[in-house]
Amino acid sequence: MSEIHFIGGEKGGVGKSVVARLLAQYFIDHELAWRAFDADLSHGALMRYYSDYTQPLDIEQLEAMDGLIESSIEAPDHKLLVDLAAQSERKLHAWAEGVDLQEIASELGLQLVFWHVMDDGKDSLQLLERLLQRYGDSVRYVIVKNGLRGDRFDLFDQSDVQETIAARGIPVIELRALHRPIMQKIDRMDKSFWAAINNQGETDHALGLMERQRVKAWQKRAYQAFDTLGLKS
Repeated sequence: MSEIHFIGGEKGGVGKSVVARLLAQYFIDHELAWRAFDADLSHGALMRYYSDYTQPLDIEQLEAMDGLIESSIEAPDHKLLVDLAAQSERKLHAWAEGVDLQEIASELGLQLVFWHVMDDGKDSLQLLERLLQRYGDSVRYVIVKNGLRGDRFDLFDQSDVQETIAARGIPVIELRALHRPIMQKIDRMDKSFWAAINNQGETDHALGLMERQRVKAWQKRAYQAFDTLGLKS
């Protein structure tokens, strides 16, 4: 069964592209067949770091969006990874409604997976509630509590939405925080996490030994969370 993984959260700055980058490297490291589509046409992370696997996706063009379904037919054994830009889900949902996405996915045996990457703010919680109401049980979900963008998820943990998620068995994973100066250094280096870990060049252009170890440990914990989702099947 082909899968389309939409990495969203709607808000800017919640870490959608960080999750997409980690998931892309997870697919590579576990030798899974995959393709990617980057909806951030200005500075898309997947286009920068995984250009061999990725093509740009203009979410405002219906024909481009239709291409996702065509790609799933062309490569039925692949996982399709879509990194959504901020404030793009309205266009995504309009396209999905226009083609009756759930119906065609059912006909094709296509699994739709909506990843909701969230910070610890109230608006992320409200956006999640709307997403669950929109698609109900017709798609799969993965909720990502992004420790890079918040360290107190009490609003989520004590909400009615969380109770609904627990009752429906929707997986919730946690992406732990990475030491901020290291993340900032990786961003300045403009490298993938894999390249940052494996680059041992000049000190000014590479992470130090313990910095690399911190990134390795952080990535390992993220992979352990991904392992619980059955992505390797």
